[in-house]
Order: sequence, then C-alpha cells, then structure tokens
Amino acid sequence: MTTITESSVRSALSRVEDPEIGKPITDLGMVKSIGIDGADVSVEVYLTIAGCPMRDTIQSNTRAVLEELEGVGSVTVAMDVMSDEQRRELRNSLRGDAHEPVIPFAQPDSTTRVFAVASGKGGVGKSSMTVNLAVALAERGFKVGVLDADIYGHSIPGLMGSDQKPTVVDDMIMPPISHGVKHISIGQFVDGNAPVVWRGPMLHRAIQQFLGDVFWGDLDFLLMDLPPGTGDVALSVAQLVPNAELLIVTTPQQAAAEVAERAGSMSQQTHQRITGVIENMSAMVLEDGSILDVFGSGGGQTVADRLSTLTGAAVPLLGQVPLDPRLRIHGDEGTPVAITEKDSPAAAAVGAIVDQLVMRKDSLAGKSLGLGVTRR
Repeated sequence: MTTITESSVRSALSRVEDPEIGKPITDLGMVKSIGIDGADVSVEVYLTIAGCPMRDTIQSNTRAVLEELEGVGSVTVAMDVMSDEQRRELRNSLRGDAHEPVIPFAQPDSTTRVFAVASGKGGVGKSSMTVNLAVALAERGFKVGVLDADIYGHSIPGLMGSDQKPTVVDDMIMPPISHGVKHISIGQFVDGNAPVVWRGPMLHRAIQQFLGDVFWGDLDFLLMDLPPGTGDVALSVAQLVPNAELLIVTTPQQAAAEVAERAGSMSQQTHQRITGVIENMSAMVLEDGSILDVFGSGGGQTVADRLSTLTGAAVPLLGQVPLDPRLRIHGDEGTPVAITEKDSPAAAAVGAIVDQLVMRKDSLAGKSLGLGVTRR
C-alpha cells in the first residue's frame, strides 16, 4: 500500500495553476494547509479575493490532482481568502515593489510581440480581426492577450463572449480569460452600455494603466485594438510601446484603401514597423462556388503597395478574409469563427495570416549564432 506524504501532495498541487496568473498555486503561496490522515487528504487553498471568479476552477483542479494520487482515500478541498498583507506580498512577488508600475512590453528584454491593429476608418472589421487572430494564436498554444484600446467604441468583451469583470489584487488587475485569451477593456469597468466621455489625457492614462497595472504574465503576443484614425490613442500607443508593430485593416473598396493608407503612413512619424495589411470583407464565396465582389477588389494590395513606397520597406498583403456571414454571426455570439468553424473560408484566411505572424521577424541566415565553432 502506497503511503501518502506531504511531499507527494505538494508535488501534485504544483500541477494546479491559478488561471488568472498562470503560475502554480504552490509558487504563489496559495496553499494554506495540508492534512493527511492515513489515506485521506485535506487541503486548504487561499483565494486572492472572496469573490474570485476562478474559485470553482481552482477547487475542481485541486481535487482532480489529489484524486490521482496512488492509494488516496477521501479528498477534501476547502477554500480561504488571503489577507491584505498576503495579497500585497503576492503583488510584490509578481510585479516587484516599485511604486509606479512599469510597462513590461516596452522593456528591452521583453519577448512579447505587440501588434497594434489599426484602420483608417471604422466599420472595416478591425475588432473582429483582432479577436479572431488572437484566438487562432491561442489555439496554437501561444500565450495571448488583447487590449481594447478603442475606449469610445469598445467591443472586445462582447466579441470574446465574456461578461466577467477583472479581479483586483492590491491595485494589480487580473484580466478575464476567454477562449484562452486574456483581455482587458474599459467596457469591463462601466455600467451597462454607458458612454465613455473623456478627453485626450484621460485616454492616455487609461491605455497606460491597461499596459502597466494589468498583470498579463509572460505573453507571446499582445494585440491592441486601436480606434480608427490617427488620433490620441494611436499616438499614446506609439509613445508607450514604441516597439509595437502595425497591422493595417482595410476593405477591398478603393475609397477605404485611401483612408487606410493614412493610418499606415503615420508610421513614418512614430517610427513603427508595419507588419502588413489585412483585407477584410473581401470577395464573397457563394453556395454555388461563384465569387461576388460586394465591396470591389484590390484595396488591400493597393494599401500594401503604397505603404511599401512611402516607407521604403516591403509591406506585404498578409491575407484577404472573405465576406462571410458566419464571421458576423459568431462575433455576435462571442464565439469567434476562427475556432468554431475552422473549415469556413474566413477561418482559413485568418489561419493563413497567423502562419505569417508567428514567423520570426528577422532571418538568422548569415548571422553568427555564437556557438564557438571554428572552421579548419
């Protein structure tokens, strides 16, 4: 008969992560006590706050790993709540004890690729593209976050199918998670559909807080859904995260392409890299297989060509996402088409764009790898 020990119990608990923080509860000081009575095990786990939205998940995951222990009898999992001092210690362990939070994505050692999804005008599906790209990246195993920088026209929570509020731990904000993607939006802080009536300085401060006060963890990708145009928020993002790369969203219509070109040409002043152009609402594939160009054609390639000329660097057309009613339907339902209908033309187009985004920005060809190997 296998003897249950505290060491084996703690080893099992190390497999339980806090979903919001992404670290084992054993590393976060969340294991309050472990009791062993023969084969029976009782564990008490701390929650960060009393109304923790991940309570049931943490409790069920803790029970599951303990029930997998060889020879275990009954399992009891109780929950308690951290004190103010414990929350402060947790915050300091995650973010340091600096009085003013820093923006991790702007640090020289950051490994997170930040994409600022921009457009010249509204109504081109910029937010839909942001959400579908994010969930498609998460589906491939990447750690992904979405920041809804469109303060006035926030829509990310709805598109993600989330009505969950952020959790606050000693002035550190834990973003909700939906479809495996962390996301933050001003819509999570206002009542109902109340409008946000702010001037420029407050917009800047909101973006700064979303970047610095939110605990994003070790992200591979952060997508920022910018408002249309070249206003205050676009300038704030360029200032706060100067390494952010631009993804320009447009439609096939030539008039929309001209407006999108303005958003892209802003990079000449902000010195941001343009990763590429996405043409949304492209040719619609009908049931009989025929193609209908509802909004014309060629707008995306036009924008890519003009921006290549303006910047002196190759700006590719990353993809053309067809006009597909399912993209709209799943957006309204909060179930992005990129993961719910993977065989659809729209999902396939999003997947092809993701293929290009996950590639390295710089080639290693011709570069020394510093392996200390010499030729004879």
